[in-house]
Amino acid sequence: MMSYAHYKTIMQVELHQTEQIQSALLTLQRWLGDVLLGVYLHGSAVSGGLRPQSDIDLLAVVQSALTDSQRNGLLLDLMHLSGRHPAVPRGPRCLEVMVFCQAELNRSDYPARAEFVYGEWLREAFEAGHTPMPERDPEYSLVIAQAYQEAIPLFGPPRSELLRDVSAEHVNQAMRDSLPDLLDGLHGDERNVLLTLARMWHTGSTGNFVTKDAAAEWAITRLSGSDAMALDHARRAYLGEITDDWSNQGSAARELAGRMSENVTNSM
Repeated sequence: MMSYAHYKTIMQVELHQTEQIQSALLTLQRWLGDVLLGVYLHGSAVSGGLRPQSDIDLLAVVQSALTDSQRNGLLLDLMHLSGRHPAVPRGPRCLEVMVFCQAELNRSDYPARAEFVYGEWLREAFEAGHTPMPERDPEYSLVIAQAYQEAIPLFGPPRSELLRDVSAEHVNQAMRDSLPDLLDGLHGDERNVLLTLARMWHTGSTGNFVTKDAAAEWAITRLSGSDAMALDHARRAYLGEITDDWSNQGSAARELAGRMSENVTNSM
């Protein structure tokens, strides 16, 4: 397990966040045991530093399917460890934990199949008795593609030994397939949707994954007028510089989302 000093040399995290990462790692090791091949930290923690509402993103690779006991035990422990959304200052972060079978990764099927997924957006379903089961989703292909570029091992070998590069064709297809649901979720989640669209646009144009705020900075230079102002509002809210309030910018957010969706499609 990495020391706190090692964490500080590769990413911007505070002591309580490091302790939460280590607790999540221990939970994965305890419940998955010998089938656990690797655990990787990715996302904001390694690409640009955790922002005020950034999740802690973990990706695990296992040798075989999980048992019902493993699923239920892992779920209960992660619900205890993960902070609820929205995160509070110096409180526990929201955890996003995805588990993939090695055989599925090796096949490079589209869309990717996750063995187990935990995220705070699913807490209500979990509290109602839902258990994470294997499923396919275009978003999982994007997660694997980004992790392949940036993830660092907390347990197991370097990422290139267990993860597989996702083809540009599958990355582009995943972004196209994700757009309808993303746009449907705009109301009430304007900041995240607009920044995700900016990141998709950047990835479609360059083939690289960057942080949401970096993607927004890139996209703002390619927008004008109210579009640039609305995206900058989302960027600054993500960085914690202003209040994340869209009550007076609903129409601007909708118009920007529509135009950036077209830009995403045209960039591929």
